[in-house]
Amino acid sequence: MPPVKLYVYDLSNGLARQLSRQLTGRQIDGIWHTSVVVFGKEIFYGQGISITPPGRSHHGQPLQILDMGETSLGEDIFNEYLQEMTDHYTADKVSSSFVDFETWSYTRTEFNCNSFTDDCVGFLTGQSVPAFIKDLPSDFLSTPFGAALRPTIDAMYRRPSPGTPSAPIPSPSTAANASPDPQLAASILQAVASQAQAAPAQANGHVQAMNSLTGPLHMITNPTSFRAFLKSHRAAVAFFTSATCPPCRMIEPIFERLAEEKGLHEGRNGAGFAKIDIDVGMGRNLAEEWDIRATPTFMFFLDGKKLDELKGADANELRTQVDLLLFQAYPPHPHTAISLPAVQALSLNAIIFSQVPAFDTVLTKQQSFIDDQTSWPSSVQTKDQVKGTLSGVVLPYLKERFPSTAPDKSTKNLPSATPAILAAWAQATTTMATPLPVESLFPVVDMWRIAFLDPSVGNWMATLVPTTPPTDPLGVFLPKAVQALESTSKGARNYILIVLRLLCNAFSSAALAQRMLRSELRNAITSVLVPSLLHSDALVRTASASLAFNVAAVLQKDRVEAVRSGRGIQADSEDELGDWQVEMVSAVIEALHREKENEEVVHRLTAALAFFVRLSPHYETAIRPLLDVLQTKDTLKSKLIKGSGWTVEGGLAKKDVRKLVDEVATKLCP
Repeated sequence: MPPVKLYVYDLSNGLARQLSRQLTGRQIDGIWHTSVVVFGKEIFYGQGISITPPGRSHHGQPLQILDMGETSLGEDIFNEYLQEMTDHYTADKVSSSFVDFETWSYTRTEFNCNSFTDDCVGFLTGQSVPAFIKDLPSDFLSTPFGAALRPTIDAMYRRPSPGTPSAPIPSPSTAANASPDPQLAASILQAVASQAQAAPAQANGHVQAMNSLTGPLHMITNPTSFRAFLKSHRAAVAFFTSATCPPCRMIEPIFERLAEEKGLHEGRNGAGFAKIDIDVGMGRNLAEEWDIRATPTFMFFLDGKKLDELKGADANELRTQVDLLLFQAYPPHPHTAISLPAVQALSLNAIIFSQVPAFDTVLTKQQSFIDDQTSWPSSVQTKDQVKGTLSGVVLPYLKERFPSTAPDKSTKNLPSATPAILAAWAQATTTMATPLPVESLFPVVDMWRIAFLDPSVGNWMATLVPTTPPTDPLGVFLPKAVQALESTSKGARNYILIVLRLLCNAFSSAALAQRMLRSELRNAITSVLVPSLLHSDALVRTASASLAFNVAAVLQKDRVEAVRSGRGIQADSEDELGDWQVEMVSAVIEALHREKENEEVVHRLTAALAFFVRLSPHYETAIRPLLDVLQTKDTLKSKLIKGSGWTVEGGLAKKDVRKLVDEVATKLCP
């Protein structure tokens, strides 16, 4: 029997795999285009149904070739199937996809290259294209950069009929601005745009069709593809329609909107939406198999089993049935049903320390520490070179970016740090950190602290590749902070305090915050944060409580977005953070238990605890038992009265703090 192969192309030419985590905080291995190879031909959908010799399309050589099994069908039967598909994959039958380049609004379509390939594979073998290909847009397009790239990708598959002018392909530089690092973003965008402008494969005389790579609907034309569709989607909605059915045309736009709102295409917990035209391909066979006697008919499936059926164009009932299906497939987190006004009123923005120091004084102090150091490595920059970098490169940038007397706080016209400035500064920092003790480093840490309020610094840090030994400022400062925690000197205390404030400011960058939470930096930060929560100095405890809040706020922001967008809280979404979260919750509770006098510390620690606990996918399995064992409710309640938990008369004084503490104790703690 003839083999069936799936050719997989990466439209980004490998750049998505290399740079996606830096740009989006998520690993995207490719921007996929597929075709099916059988009977010595490569068939794909891009500008109509196109056929070329294998590997001879304008996409070049495939990145992967996947074995999809063998087909028992003859070539004549498959050719008849393709011919029947050609009659419907035309510009006048396919919903057009376009982008308004002034507003960047997007109109979806029903057909795309990967769904067409999936349909062919299903017809030939009964198999399905891998989910990582079909659900390509899931994670990627839910990011600002992915959304900006979407029109460029779609432009590759949106050629007009002969004689109709082509719409312009979006400018890579325009879309790249949605990324934390426009230069890196432009690299991917340019790669995709160059594919878009490449000469298309010959469409064999077929009518050119307009379509999109990112359409939310699955067009299904045969029983085997439908079975594969049900198998690959936990929740599924099928729309049986006909081109000659007026009620179908009336309800179709509503079905499309539901697919956009409730589908899987933005990485959320959603349903698969399939449209089956009973007059297309083997649609009649599929209709007979499911006893479809009238159109429109909607069927709702959970784990491949039919739950319900709706006949007729009832828009309200259709939406109700879809919502019910999703509720059954993805029960919401139990805490979403709890009223938590005090917790919900908390800002998710990072707590920052924005006081601008006297830069000349700070620089003079740091240079004196350098001059006083008797030993200096001979294999690195000299003292004069380090001081020259600080005074000639760093100081002018800091004074221009953070003018201490500027009446206008706007940053629109303020200079940003360039990679050249930051690289030179990082090299000087690494050099002086080797011979100088921690007591002599807090001035340069304070300069970096304020610099992290410049978004370009956070974005630069987020893209750095870790080195051994570390050469970036965080990698240099954190191990020394751990050493400083073992000292009781005033200089060590100053160093710890400034490092904690620097880390708080680093969380003002969304890209860097994700890296700090989900990379090798997380353990290094934790090793400084946890013991600092119990420090004897009140300012250190305040800074560490602020850092705990910022860390928890990143998690909470991701979870709130997951609920808001409909993705829901995935049980395995934070598996790599499970043990770490238990450690953090334990440390915050212990710090709350020991804090007797500082109301601001209690406020920030309680807010951090609320963020760690609320919407946690590990709440029932790990967090709730921990809260119970550590008697967290009693600890929080004790802060409301004078006694063992609070030494100030009357307990906590501020009403909003008392309300938050009581709400977390009563509603989130067992």
